[in-house]
Amino acid sequence: MSVIRRTAALLLTLAALLSVCAPAAAAKKKDTNRQVTEENNDTFLALLERLRNSVEKPADEDVERIDELVEKIAAVNADDGDIARSIAEHWKAVYLDPGYRLCVYWGRERAEELAATKPDYDEKHAFVVLGFQLKNGKITEELKGRCDAAAAAARTYPDTYLICSGGPTGSNNPDRHTEAGVMKQYLVNKCGIDRKRILTDTRALTTLANAENTFAILRKYDIHSITIVTSTYHQKWGQVLYNAMATLYEKRYGFKVRIVGNYCFDIEPETESLRKGYRVAINQLIDMLKLKKGK
Repeated sequence: MSVIRRTAALLLTLAALLSVCAPAAAAKKKDTNRQVTEENNDTFLALLERLRNSVEKPADEDVERIDELVEKIAAVNADDGDIARSIAEHWKAVYLDPGYRLCVYWGRERAEELAATKPDYDEKHAFVVLGFQLKNGKITEELKGRCDAAAAAARTYPDTYLICSGGPTGSNNPDRHTEAGVMKQYLVNKCGIDRKRILTDTRALTTLANAENTFAILRKYDIHSITIVTSTYHQKWGQVLYNAMATLYEKRYGFKVRIVGNYCFDIEPETESLRKGYRVAINQLIDMLKLKKGK
């Protein structure tokens, strides 16, 4: 066979292989735009609706119905089942279990309340401080409270990191100061925390974005253990989202993160939407899982 004929045959073979592989590659690319399989989309929506109702309109059969939906999802896809089970079990633990305990900061120099819980910090650990909307580009009393709690934790556990998460917020903020930026400044200048211990996410504008951006930092710095620091009314909402993100990160990257505990600044929420943060948590879980409504 001549060189030209051999080359033509080789090209035809390559073309045939590409024609077979291209649809599979396209399908794989399309799948990466989803967190769960399309077949489970509606069942996940039903599960999240049941979770919301379990807080808003509690019924005796809530746990049974939640478990049934999780098993229905798992029967379609095992990975989806793991994600659904993780979300459901954590929701039941923080929202439905009356014994769930918030660890509240009481204004001390050191985090005595947190230490009393004897948290397990065997591996590299970070206290994740969630931001709060700025007022005229400046830190608010509520955000100071979260930072004071984080500083007390940092003094009690001097080998840990702090991760401050929050972007430019507030209506009168022409210089676009960020929540994370003002938190770091306050922690260093007012609380005496070494700036080298403080990592920042200066982009997040929602609790979901807090979780997404925090996990990118955790993975970059190989941190596998966190405690969430925020306000009391925001803690359960944050816990649910961070737990779900931990499950997704383990599935996608094999990167494991344990949520060891919580430490809270005690304050009443300013608005009705914050008082009903579980509703926002459900909407943000829908966004996190990239579910499609109204199918």
